[in-house]
Amino acid sequence: MKIDLNGNVIEEQKAVVSVYDHGFLYGMGLFETFRTYGGRPFLLEWHLERLAAGCRELDIRYVPDPDGLQARVRRLLEANALTDAYFRFTVTAGTDILGLPVEPYKHPTEILYIKSLPPIDSSVYSSGKPLQLLESRRNSPEGTIRHKSLHYMNNILAKQELRRYPWAAQAEGLLLDAQGFLSEGIVSNVFFVRGGELHTPSVETGLLPGITRRYVMKVARETGLSVSEGLYRWEDLTGADEVFLTNSIQEIIPVTRLLDREGKGHTVGDGTAGPVTARLLSRYRNVCSWYGIIAEAKEENDER
Repeated sequence: MKIDLNGNVIEEQKAVVSVYDHGFLYGMGLFETFRTYGGRPFLLEWHLERLAAGCRELDIRYVPDPDGLQARVRRLLEANALTDAYFRFTVTAGTDILGLPVEPYKHPTEILYIKSLPPIDSSVYSSGKPLQLLESRRNSPEGTIRHKSLHYMNNILAKQELRRYPWAAQAEGLLLDAQGFLSEGIVSNVFFVRGGELHTPSVETGLLPGITRRYVMKVARETGLSVSEGLYRWEDLTGADEVFLTNSIQEIIPVTRLLDREGKGHTVGDGTAGPVTARLLSRYRNVCSWYGIIAEAKEENDER
């Protein structure tokens, strides 16, 4: 694949950063993952808003350029002969001294990665997937709130634990916080429905406030659903009418089976996607479809 390094399209095998980049030395860097519809990144403004806020806290002098990034996305799609794709945009602190910095990071490194979208198993959006309770705990954020940072060991250790459960094939892993409250999935945010109301764990639990999480909460409120953020236990999930996960690539994924650490399973609802989950997914897909059509129309108009 061809990727983008500091605005230059380059073969991935030839793309390198300095061994003195503080993203490599100290994990000082942030990233966003998003996908395109009709060649246009969905919710890019929100992704860049979160990225810029994180860079300010890390004292990385990064200035978002939505139009410039849109153009870089289009160039990569064309260079890799893809209509739509999965993207990861990484901003590292850049090259600095061996040791802790004495000044702000003024020359960040920007890398835009691309890969094909994963195959879609359409049945998962109706039959759902399992959610496995983990021993691994969500660590506390390094700053005021969790950023999508290069410090990913907590998630990787959780993924390694998930692989040790033979019954958890195709499952997402669920992290609790240090107090035992529901936090988030390894690569997703968690929602549940009970009594017609939508619930999701609070940022107090150390979760990453996901962009799709934010969008789903907005859509849910617009459709008249009551949405609460709070401190919840595993028993709140097992007592829920519906459970679902969100992330930017997979969108909204129903959870129909809850697995504890001994492999004991609990079926959510009737074992299929519930009505609230299905309604939110339909709304999400309709918006994305419209978004893709508008993007394609805009591109055709620009070409004229």
